[in-house]
Amino acid sequence: MKELLRTTDPVRLSHAVSILDDEGIPAFEMDQHMSVLEGSIGILPRRLMVADRDEFMARAILREAGLHD
Repeated sequence: MKELLRTTDPVRLSHAVSILDDEGIPAFEMDQHMSVLEGSIGILPRRLMVADRDEFMARAILREAGLHD
């Protein structure tokens, strides 16, 4: 798996997942349950991961949508 995006903004992450899903690219959100450890204050970033084979297309799609890092 490859990391596409790392952010503390849940709206940005949700938007990226939605865009990739619309294009048929499965994405996996990592670290979403870390808020239990941090006290739910949102300081730890979440990561958006995709399969190695989907990385190139996913990056291009997010770049076109203005969601690249």
